[in-house]
Amino acid sequence: MENFKAFMVNKTEEDFSAEIKTIGLDALPDEDVLIKVAYSSVNFKDGLASIPNGKIVRSYPFIPGIDLAGTVVRSDDNRFKEGDEVIATSYEIGVSHYGGFSEFAHIPGDWIVPLPEGLTLKEAMIFGTAGFTAALSVHRLEENGLTPEKGKVLVTGATGGVGSVAVAMLAKRGYQVVASTGKESEHEYLRKIGAAEIISREELIGGKVKPLDKQLWAAAVDPVGGKTLSAILSKLEYNGSVAVSGLTGGTDVPTTVFPFILRGINLLGIDSVYCPMETRRLLWQRMASDLKPEGLLETIQKEVSLEELPGVLSSILKGENRGRTILKM
Repeated sequence: MENFKAFMVNKTEEDFSAEIKTIGLDALPDEDVLIKVAYSSVNFKDGLASIPNGKIVRSYPFIPGIDLAGTVVRSDDNRFKEGDEVIATSYEIGVSHYGGFSEFAHIPGDWIVPLPEGLTLKEAMIFGTAGFTAALSVHRLEENGLTPEKGKVLVTGATGGVGSVAVAMLAKRGYQVVASTGKESEHEYLRKIGAAEIISREELIGGKVKPLDKQLWAAAVDPVGGKTLSAILSKLEYNGSVAVSGLTGGTDVPTTVFPFILRGINLLGIDSVYCPMETRRLLWQRMASDLKPEGLLETIQKEVSLEELPGVLSSILKGENRGRTILKM
């Protein structure tokens, strides 16, 4: 097989590099399934992997990219055969195992999901890990009793990857979505993908966070964390739930026990990395059906080439990206 292109990072005591290189299959880890990558996607974690102090990559040299979708070229796993279209996200991909920013990837069969009917490879990567995280958030909220009749649902960081997809998914399911953003210029975009109401980051937090505040929302999807999560907990309606999946707003959550013992609030942790395969397959099926926002996937995505990738990685670390950015190999 001919050599191929990949985006590689390398770090030594003296230097750090992040560049497109031409490599051969012998540079990849030896695993069950060889995939010709059609699309990957760009996530905040990938941005961290592209800088010397991102604390994501565990050994060098390395190929980042926590998501990929493509076609099986060769398989030693009887669950997959040549020509199968597949998705691989999470686990160690793009962290300690060579990832999706490459024309070919060697992936363990246990980490692979068959592409469900109703999704293309491109659509799968418009979702990617961010979309999967949004889907898992909605799924967990509904497992805890959320229905459209219960009331409004808040989504924080609504112009980001998880937030954008969550807004669109919830709107598809018939929920009245309140989108929170710090970007005034993106209000039209948020309405287009399904937000019924938009509030500013300042309006959400409102100065000093009270232990208990006015009850405003039945539930929330929060990829932000920090003080934002504290404010959400104080403003959820009785027996409400918040699905938290991120920490862009910080790791400290200054709160009290009052929301939990006086209002029965549920704090749902969302981990997309080691989500069990049974749940993973179920969610990809839902993302191809009742959680697929028809006609909106193209709205929330921007497609880039491998040559454009370094600039996109820099932008995502600065919070300049909107929606989902996918990498066409």
